[in-house]
Amino acid sequence: MAGDLAIIAGAGQLPVALAKAHPQAMKFVFQGMAHNMGTAVIEHSFNTLGALFQDLKAQGISRVVLAGGMSRPNLDPSKFDSYMTRVAPHLLAAFQQGDDALLRFVISLFEDHDIAVIGAHHLLPELTADQGVLSGIIPDHTYADINRADHIMSTLSSLDIGQGIVVENGLTLGIETLQGTDALLNFVAQTDDHLRHLNRGILVKRPKLDQDLRVDMPTIGPDTIQAVARAGLSGIVISPNQVILVDRLAIIQLAQDLGLFVAALEIST
Repeated sequence: MAGDLAIIAGAGQLPVALAKAHPQAMKFVFQGMAHNMGTAVIEHSFNTLGALFQDLKAQGISRVVLAGGMSRPNLDPSKFDSYMTRVAPHLLAAFQQGDDALLRFVISLFEDHDIAVIGAHHLLPELTADQGVLSGIIPDHTYADINRADHIMSTLSSLDIGQGIVVENGLTLGIETLQGTDALLNFVAQTDDHLRHLNRGILVKRPKLDQDLRVDMPTIGPDTIQAVARAGLSGIVISPNQVILVDRLAIIQLAQDLGLFVAALEIST
């Protein structure tokens, strides 16, 4: 029942798609955070999280979905409510431990208020892809690069680094860090030609090991396809049922137009 559901929205089209599919859901945003939800939203501040939870309970909300990109907030202790004053030391400690620790802490805050955090893919299962090739043909030489990418990502996962890597002819051209996939692909696109080889490389996009997919599922969209093409790569490998495809039809059509493959494949190591 959508009446007990709230969408806490960040930037991008995913929150918009969720709101369209669940029109009865209430829509919340944080002050200063980019979003595409228009004006029919309820706005709260990170400095007064207590007020947010009071509002959610008053509205009868028992489920929330956190969707869209959010930057780390600029906190002002002089504006903290009593709840935020109490949890801020733990929140700041989580900030220092990396994204995984931070997101787990945020989930725990909702659960402490008897509000379940659910993944966008639970509300829209069609956001992810089953095992298989969605577009194009995987070149034979690519499988060695997939194996190499999966080995590197598995090794780095424990360090809270990952979600995206570009490998070409066995060589690592870039690893996704805090700046995100677009920054990774822009970096690869600027790689000098003498460092590149005949066979075009790949982007592998997967969740980190033990990543909580309710709030931090990797995402690709049409912009990712364009960036992969600009980077001179041959295609994208994603994890089945663990990566969100924003506008799947557009992704597939654009990949076909640009001669790229998109495949959902299980991890190879």
